[in-house]
Amino acid sequence: MLNTDPLLPAVNLRLRLLGLPMVAAAAAQDGASGAADLVAPLLARQRELSRRLSDRLPPVDERVQEFLTAYLHGIEDIPRLPRRTLTLDLPGLARTLSLPVDADEYSSELITSYRLANGVLHNPRNDRRTTAGVFHIAEGGLPIPDDKKAVPREVFAALLDRALTPPAAALELPITATQEEKAACFVSLLLRPLVVPGVPGHTRERRMETRFIVPGSMVANLDFVETVFGNGGDPYLPENDAGLDPLGWTGHTGLVILAPHLVTVTKQSLGLPHRDDATERQIRDGMCWTDPAERYNDGQAFKVCARDERGVMVTVIADNYFGYCKKEVKTQISMSANLLGGAEEEHSGGALIFPSWDEGQEFTNTYAVDPPSVDTVVERDSGAWELDAAGWARSVAHPELVLVPAEAHYSLRTRSITWNTNGTDCEIPFRGDTTYLDTTGFRVRMEQVRQEPVQWTIIGTSADLTVCHKPSTVSGGGKSEISKSIADAITIGQAYVSDFDADLDAVQAIFDRDYSQRYADPARNGQDHRSVLSPERSMGSVIKLLTPRREFSDEHNEFIRSLRPSIIELAFVIKEAYRPEWGDDWRSHFSVSRTNGRPGHRLRLDGQSVLVDMLRVGFEEDGSYRLFSLRPDYAPAVKVQTEDDITASTVVPSGPDGLSRKFVENCEGMLFQRPDDAIIPGYDSTAEADIAKPDTFLSNFEPLDRAAAQAISDDAIALSHFTAPMRNRILAFAESDEEASPAYVVCSANPRIVDGKPSKNPRYLQVRPDIADPAGTAAAEAAIRISRGWTMSAPVPTEIDVVAAGRRNNPPDDGVPALCAFSPLHYLELPELLMEFISSMTGKSPSTTGAGSEGAMTKAPFNALPTTYDLNAAFLSYALTGYDGWISGAGYVGPNVRVDHDVSLLVPEIFARMRPHERSAQWLIEHDYLERIEDVETESGVIAASRLGYRITEKFATTFLGRIFMQPDAIFTEAILRPETQSQEIFNDSVRVMVDTHERVARAYLKDGTISSACPPVRALLEIMADGISADGLTLHDPAFREMFTRESVLASEWYAARLDALQAQLVARAEAGVAAIEELIAADTSGPADGAVTARLGLQDRLAEVVAARDEAASAATRERLVGTLGRQVDFR
Repeated sequence: MLNTDPLLPAVNLRLRLLGLPMVAAAAAQDGASGAADLVAPLLARQRELSRRLSDRLPPVDERVQEFLTAYLHGIEDIPRLPRRTLTLDLPGLARTLSLPVDADEYSSELITSYRLANGVLHNPRNDRRTTAGVFHIAEGGLPIPDDKKAVPREVFAALLDRALTPPAAALELPITATQEEKAACFVSLLLRPLVVPGVPGHTRERRMETRFIVPGSMVANLDFVETVFGNGGDPYLPENDAGLDPLGWTGHTGLVILAPHLVTVTKQSLGLPHRDDATERQIRDGMCWTDPAERYNDGQAFKVCARDERGVMVTVIADNYFGYCKKEVKTQISMSANLLGGAEEEHSGGALIFPSWDEGQEFTNTYAVDPPSVDTVVERDSGAWELDAAGWARSVAHPELVLVPAEAHYSLRTRSITWNTNGTDCEIPFRGDTTYLDTTGFRVRMEQVRQEPVQWTIIGTSADLTVCHKPSTVSGGGKSEISKSIADAITIGQAYVSDFDADLDAVQAIFDRDYSQRYADPARNGQDHRSVLSPERSMGSVIKLLTPRREFSDEHNEFIRSLRPSIIELAFVIKEAYRPEWGDDWRSHFSVSRTNGRPGHRLRLDGQSVLVDMLRVGFEEDGSYRLFSLRPDYAPAVKVQTEDDITASTVVPSGPDGLSRKFVENCEGMLFQRPDDAIIPGYDSTAEADIAKPDTFLSNFEPLDRAAAQAISDDAIALSHFTAPMRNRILAFAESDEEASPAYVVCSANPRIVDGKPSKNPRYLQVRPDIADPAGTAAAEAAIRISRGWTMSAPVPTEIDVVAAGRRNNPPDDGVPALCAFSPLHYLELPELLMEFISSMTGKSPSTTGAGSEGAMTKAPFNALPTTYDLNAAFLSYALTGYDGWISGAGYVGPNVRVDHDVSLLVPEIFARMRPHERSAQWLIEHDYLERIEDVETESGVIAASRLGYRITEKFATTFLGRIFMQPDAIFTEAILRPETQSQEIFNDSVRVMVDTHERVARAYLKDGTISSACPPVRALLEIMADGISADGLTLHDPAFREMFTRESVLASEWYAARLDALQAQLVARAEAGVAAIEELIAADTSGPADGAVTARLGLQDRLAEVVAARDEAASAATRERLVGTLGRQVDFR
């Protein structure tokens, strides 16, 4: 059993360069040992040169060491970073190092690892992280928030020193674990995480630098972070020195050191005081002892960091759980965004959402107005298309994309696409493996109908996308659901008739009725004479016609209510299928089969079954599904994920409407997913497909040997429940050679067993969906570019359209208070929205142990800076952009209606089908689509229900759900729209919990003094949350207070002008530092024996000129003017 990883020679070369034992089995393979002997003299010479240079640190480590020297000034024996580490300068080295070359298993005190048929499995000692008491910050830097533990500088230095002197066994590399002579060392990795997204014409992409240094036995952690964030290359090479890239570097540096052995260190040995000599905060934080044997942090996992305004953060993590590593990078990105200015790190989900329709068997895009010709689109970007003489073109980069005229007709019956060009009829085949774009960006494809594989339909997708951004969403609030397709939640049924002839007669009566007199207002009657089947009346118009509405007369509403719901739905089905060429003879196209000589009940159209899609929207009290029929022309929106957890965002000055705009970008290349539902075979098809792939990184699953895999494959019924990818993976492994490597496989339904129970935290790294589906992403971006008249190479920045955060609601249960006053969708004005984000309340969810607060913007547990910095930026991002703040609910609506994530999935579909002006909260309020929630007077006092803002009304539901459902008035009942009708008492209790949480959270800012760094509107809001009144005597509803939250007030304020001055000064300072660094390297390079080789290779003279020009531009009055409308920069960090 010998692994044949192609990176093994590279590993051995690097081990030998460090003077460490090579991988013996690999060295003996194919003469590799002889090759190593050939380069041995060169490696020896390099080791001697390094020794004479005292193993000089790479530039990034030098910056960290300089910070430590200054930060710990006055402390004896300041810790020194390791001079020699095994540097992971090539992607993939970490994975190769994480397992022995001649074994498929590795075990240590901290981790057990396995080589799998479907990748690698690493099970750390702890299967999950905790946030309780974990986050510690060294004194002497920026202010320490009240929710963190304050650590004396001397104690931090002692912890860092011990972190850099781990037990010898911890340094041993897994790859040499099976050989007698083992290699032991630190392993290091350079990351360059994204902090500022690039926006053409506004901002350059900027990244920070983050170093990881871990004992050799924990190299799997470096495999994890490298897979998520990428490899920044060899830190010793000037090509990878961030200091020489000042226009692309934020100027900030992070270091993360793993040191799980620190949980055994005693408080006394670190220099912490006895309790009798401790301060009040030290006693509160546990930074003292009474028993000399007391362990630091009670022997539990923790992380401790030192950071200050210079922008360097050094973090020691006393655990090897993978989630801590990812969250620490998130923490450092957040620090960099705040210290740089003009950017935010957000805990959010998001997606590009393109509304789609089921167009049936025949389709022509009749909505295109003055569309450009194919020639015009191709001429705009001729190198991107191969133009055919018949007037269509194929994408050069993506041959599966075909450009056709906007007037093209698509037919499944003839399998053709036809159009007329200059009097000539043209035709091409309509293929299932091709996406067709017309010259407006509208996309058309044929799609197989689920559960009826012989049926196909035409799906049309608009280029008028909606970019949804779901920030500050608590655990279980549906952050990931915003980018998931709703298709998996759709149940497919068959159109049903009770009595074929009688039901069609009833539909005919609907079609024959005169609807011109339907309005309650006589002035509106007599104008609309369109029949139901008229091509001039859309499906949406027919649904409105047959849905009770306030503007209709009582007579018309009674007529609608007299119809059986099944008859109304049958009318919709026939309307959707109707073709003008049928004339009045539509009945001949519909039939039912005869069973046992009697007419059946399943409707057929021209011989094919008529299918009806149904969507679950919540549960009845007995647990049964609430299923509702979707419109026949509805198709799930096409989504491209833009965010999932760690988002870099920036606000750029005025758009076309005079408001600033926000742009976002995902910081992660792969996503650390927890597939909760995968434990049910076949339920989570995406997770099963992902986990079945080779090279998957998995954690907290059970390794299955061939006998275990054979047991699963022998159970034909159980195996049949899995989707094909997982089923095939298990079968192939079970049938493979018993002695072959790998010796293990992971099944998606088998989490790791911890304390006798399946782990609730199985995880795997999922390729980001937009990367995993390059064809779908390419089609979406092509549609955007075509619709906007851009070239096919133009960047497509993600500009936000809708902000819709999520909250988790729950009824009162087992000591967990009620938190269920929200209806499905609320609009909050900016003060109330910020109160929501500041408190970030959470109910019961799979990720939490109960109700509480996740801290400002849901980031507090992983924010090493005062959260007022984030709040200031968040406030400005909404005040300057004018985005409306929406909140959708997950879990429950009221105490009785369970909805899980059904609303989370539905909300993006609703927004995607609303016109831009319809998404305006002000317009919705003016037209009675939103209602304000008023305070409730009770005997015990006023219930501040007005903090819930505005909620959707019945009119909203019937209008906008009518674009999705056949009977929109049935979806959100009175009990759902107004949860207090379920229980006024529980509603009141929920609001009290909310208000109490507002007060408790805000009071912490007063207690720790960080309120002093809040901008005036945020400071006043925190004071009102804590005390009901600001220091200036303003209350929440005072006009003078609310005026502070307007764009006009911000732009006119002195404090905002100071933020802009601070940002400009920072941009100048960053450029000046870059000029100095480049000039220093040029001077050293050109005066030494290299004779300017590095300068020439890197083009440093040209780079210097570019940075000098950028510095001069940054210092100009024009730049200061262009900064108006941006976030600016925190003025005072103290």
